[in-house]
Amino acid sequence: MTIKWHFFLAMILLLGMLGRPLNAQSDLPIRLPDEGRVSLRDMESQDLERKLIRALNANPANAQLIADRKLAVGLVDLRDPYQARFAQVNGDVMMYAASLPKIAILLASMDAFEKCELSESPEVISDLNAMICYSNNQASTRMIDRLGYDKIEAVLTDPRYQLYDEEFGGGLWVGKRYAASGLRHPDPIKGLSHAATVSQVCRFYYMMATGALVTPVRCRQMLDIMDDPALHHKFVNTLDQVAPQAKLYRKSGSWKNFHADSVLVWGRNKRQRYILVALTEDPNGEQIIRNLVRVAEQVLQIP
Repeated sequence: MTIKWHFFLAMILLLGMLGRPLNAQSDLPIRLPDEGRVSLRDMESQDLERKLIRALNANPANAQLIADRKLAVGLVDLRDPYQARFAQVNGDVMMYAASLPKIAILLASMDAFEKCELSESPEVISDLNAMICYSNNQASTRMIDRLGYDKIEAVLTDPRYQLYDEEFGGGLWVGKRYAASGLRHPDPIKGLSHAATVSQVCRFYYMMATGALVTPVRCRQMLDIMDDPALHHKFVNTLDQVAPQAKLYRKSGSWKNFHADSVLVWGRNKRQRYILVALTEDPNGEQIIRNLVRVAEQVLQIP
């Protein structure tokens, strides 16, 4: 084959592997002015938090899990993204989160692209899509190997993001390949390999939705990759029923009794726009997380 033909094939592969096209109607990421930007932690709403706690505790099983610090829930009302409302229960309790922290690998990859530390080759783009959309462990491991633990940690602890912060219970962490072999790089607080707190995951989604991770263009690229999840369980199982027309940007994870899910719901109707994150340690975690969507919509008073 000629060099031109090789280049032509490579471009076809790249276009095919970039994932689903971004919905032309989507207005994400929202461009908030830097001078008016406020940290999500400063948007915590006591009213919304009281309603969330009351709704969760109405179920005795949930109430016990919350008391045992085995259920954590974060909710962000995005109907007015300039004045978002944030509520959390056990928000800074770090738990094993299985595949959910793959969003940290996605962010580190975007940072590496922007700094020309990693090539946006068809193989890499394909692995990012497989890692997020299908939660493919082999693709995730290849991305970890390309980036290295030090790079991932540096991005998560970057002062711009502070998505892992010991002053707030830790947060997102990737310290092991998604494979049986390989060295561990456990988090400094609990020694977890794949960890998260709901507050930090909510912050990740909020910053992504407002163009504050790496660059707005990279946020748009991440949203494209996280759009239209292939796995319809946990949150998505219920959202298929209550928000069938909404755009969903999502990553979940499960291992043994540990279950995690996170989603940015972006409905055509502005009343149905929110971030929901849950972590739980319970054998019935799948169903617990499914039920939380209706709790969130009740708290937000979505019909």
